[in-house]
Amino acid sequence: MNEFFQDGPVLKNQFEDDQVLKNYIEEKLPSSIKKEVTADLKRFGERVTKDVLEMAKSAESNSPKLVQFDPWGKRIDTVVVDRGWTDLHKVSAEEQIVKLGYERKYGSHSRIVQFAKLYLFHPSSAFYSCPLAMTDGAAKLIELYGDQELKSTYNHLTSDVAAEFWTSGQWMTERTGGSDVSNTETIARKIDGEWRLFGTKWFTSAITSEMSMALARIEDEQGNTVKGSRGLSLFYIEIKKRDGTLNNIEVLRLKDKLGTKALPTAELRLQGSKAKLVGNVGEGVKQIASMFNVTRLYNSVTSIAAFRRILCLASDYSTRRKAFEKIIDQHPLTARLLDSARSDFYGAFHFTFLVAEIFGNEEVFDESNIFKTSKEDLNKILRVLTPVLKLYTAKRTVQWTSELLEVFGGAGYIEDTGIPLLYRDNQVFAIWEGTTNVLSLDLLRALKKDQSWPMLMNFLKTELDKSTRAEKNKVQESLKKLNLWVLELYKAGDVALETEARELAFKLADLTGCVAWLRDMEGRTGSVSSQETKALSQFIEKHLAF
Repeated sequence: MNEFFQDGPVLKNQFEDDQVLKNYIEEKLPSSIKKEVTADLKRFGERVTKDVLEMAKSAESNSPKLVQFDPWGKRIDTVVVDRGWTDLHKVSAEEQIVKLGYERKYGSHSRIVQFAKLYLFHPSSAFYSCPLAMTDGAAKLIELYGDQELKSTYNHLTSDVAAEFWTSGQWMTERTGGSDVSNTETIARKIDGEWRLFGTKWFTSAITSEMSMALARIEDEQGNTVKGSRGLSLFYIEIKKRDGTLNNIEVLRLKDKLGTKALPTAELRLQGSKAKLVGNVGEGVKQIASMFNVTRLYNSVTSIAAFRRILCLASDYSTRRKAFEKIIDQHPLTARLLDSARSDFYGAFHFTFLVAEIFGNEEVFDESNIFKTSKEDLNKILRVLTPVLKLYTAKRTVQWTSELLEVFGGAGYIEDTGIPLLYRDNQVFAIWEGTTNVLSLDLLRALKKDQSWPMLMNFLKTELDKSTRAEKNKVQESLKKLNLWVLELYKAGDVALETEARELAFKLADLTGCVAWLRDMEGRTGSVSSQETKALSQFIEKHLAF
C-alpha cells in the first residue's frame, strides 16, 4: 500500500519569479544602470531562498535570551542571540541594504534600488529588517541634524563592511503611551558637562544594536522641565561603554511578543546613561518626523514583501494540492480568491514604490525631476502619503495573510510548515510606526498644517494624465468624487473629518495605488498581460466605487 504525502510549496528565485518587480525595474531604471541592478537583484533573489533563509530559520528556532547575572552574581544584562541573527547582520552590510540609500550611486533611483533589495530580503530575514529600518532612520537624522562628531557614527550606519556596520535602536515608547510621545517621562540632566538620561523605555526593539536615538525632556538646574511635545529633545546614545559594559542601562526583561520572536525587544531602565544632544533643544518631535518618513516607508516595503511571500507560497501550493478530484487552483472559488489577492497586491506594490520614487527624487533633487515639482512640494506630498501608505499596506497584508492561510487548510495551522509564523509576524505591521487610527489622524494633521489637499489632488491628476489606458476614465471620476467628498467634510468641520479620517485614508490609498499602477503600465516596454488587465479592472470595481 502506497501512502500519500503532500508536497509543500516551493520558493523559486524571488526576483525571477516576481513579474511585478521585474516589470517595475525594467520600466523605471535608466539603461545605464539597469543591467547592473537587474543582475544583482537576480543574484540576491536566489540567495534569499538559500543561505539567507536558513539563517532566518535558525534565528527563529532559537529566540534571544536575557542573561542578567554572571556566575558570581554580578549584573551583566547580556542578550544572547542565535548565530543566524548575527549572520543576518553580516548579510545586511555586505548587500548594502542601508548603504544603497546613502551612497546614492544611482542618483534619484537609489531608493528604488535599495527598497527592491529590502523587498527581496525581508521575508527571509527573521525581521532583521526592523533594525535596518531604525538604522536608516538614524542615518537620516544624523545626515540632517548631526554635527561633525556624529558623522563618524553615520559612517558606521552606512558601512558595507560587516565588522564596521552598526545598527540603531529607536527609543520612543514609554509606559505612558506609544505614538503619543507628548507624555514622555525620560529626563535629561547635564552632569559634569555631559548629558545623562534617566527613565524607562517600555518597548525597545533591536537591543543588540550598537546605538539608539531617544527622546527625553531636558531638566534645568531647578529641576523644571517643559511639558508636552515642545519640551522633547533628541539624543544619541551608544548602548555600551568602551569597556563593553552597558551604558548605565538596566535590561528589565525581554518582551514575550505575539510574533517577531527572533528580534530581541526589551524594556529598559536608563540610570544616568551618557548621551549626546542631536540638533537643537526642544526640537525632538520635529526631528523624528524626518525619521518617520524613512521607518514608515520601510514598514510599507516589508509589509508588501510579506504579502508577496504568502501569496507566492499559496499560489505554488494551490498547484500541488488536490481536493474533490481537482488541483485546487482549478476550483473557481480558489482561483477567484488568488486573483483577488494578486489584484490587491499589485495596487499596494505600485503605491509603495511610487512613494519610494518620490522619496528618492526629494533626496536627490533636480529641478527637472520626473514629477516636475519643487522639493518643498515633494516633501509635503511625502508627509501626506507616507502615513497613508503605511496604514494601508499593513492592513492589506494582515487581511490577506489570514485569507491565504486557508489555502493551506490544516497545514496552514501547523507550526513547522512555517505558515503560522507568517500569520503572527505580519500582524505587527499594523502596530509598529503608528496604528491605523493614529496614522489616519496624522493624515489630517499633515493636510491641515500645509493646506495640501488641493496640491495632492493636482499631483494625482497629473500622474493619472500620464496614462492613455481606457481604465483611466473611471479612476478620474473616482478622483473627482473623492475630492468633492473631502471638501464637504472640510465644510462640516473637524469632528466630521476625524470621524471619517480612516475611511478617507483608505479611499485615498486605493486611488493613489490605482493611479500609480496605471502610470507604471504606461511606461512598460512590453505589452501588458491579460491577467494584469483583469486584475486592474477587478481592483477598480472592488475599491473605487463611491
